[in-house]
Amino acid sequence: MMPFLAQWAATTIALWASSYMFSGIKFESAGALIVSALLLGFANTLIKPLLVLLTLPITFFTFGIFLLVINGAVLMLVSSLVKGFVVSSLGTAIIASIVISIISFLIKIALIGDFVVSTTSNKGPWV
Repeated sequence: MMPFLAQWAATTIALWASSYMFSGIKFESAGALIVSALLLGFANTLIKPLLVLLTLPITFFTFGIFLLVINGAVLMLVSSLVKGFVVSSLGTAIIASIVISIISFLIKIALIGDFVVSTTSNKGPWV
């Protein structure tokens, strides 16, 4: 339960920060911000994998760059579902989704602290 709450808090803070960084992202209330963070988490868990699977050929040919468009589209989908959350354009959503991912990642590391870099080497029997 704690990792879910930490991720939700990280996403909420990242969305709040992005609304100050980008003039095209606005929240009318704190409730809209909290609901948007929750819905964004569910959309990233349920809808985004389906979109990635359906767009696999174009993602392959663009060397994964199309995943940024998918992230922006999911953010725009959430803004269309939550009253009080406005994203002005797909371009804003794409750039904001990058910033939201970075901020959320850093906050999650600070809250949970489960980002571990392995220092052991697994070279196998042939080395």
